[in-house]
Amino acid sequence: MLHLILHLLVPLAVALLYFGVRWKKAFAIFIATMLVDLDHLLATPIYDAGRCSIGFHPLHELWFIGIYIAMCFVSKLRLVGIGLVIHMLLDSVDCQVTSGVWMT
Repeated sequence: MLHLILHLLVPLAVALLYFGVRWKKAFAIFIATMLVDLDHLLATPIYDAGRCSIGFHPLHELWFIGIYIAMCFVSKLRLVGIGLVIHMLLDSVDCQVTSGVWMT
C-alpha cells in the first residue's frame, strides 16, 4: 500500500517543487505515466506481491528505462520522461525493500 501512495505523493512533490505555476499540468502527466503498468496485464499472475517489476515486465526492461532517461533531455518529452523515471525509481526501491534486489 505504501508503494501505491508513493506513486502519488512523489510525483506530486516533484511537480510542486520544480514546476511552479505549471504544477497541475506536470502532475497530470506524471500520473498519466502510471499507464506504463498496463504491461503487468501480460504477466501470470497479473499481481504478485513478491515479484520485482524492474527487468520482469516488458515496459520495465533496462533498455526502456534508458529511453525514459533520454526522454528527459527532449523538451517536448521531458515531463513524460520524468514521470516514467520517477515510476521506475519507485519500482526499483520497492524491489529492494520487498525482495532485497534492485531488479529481476
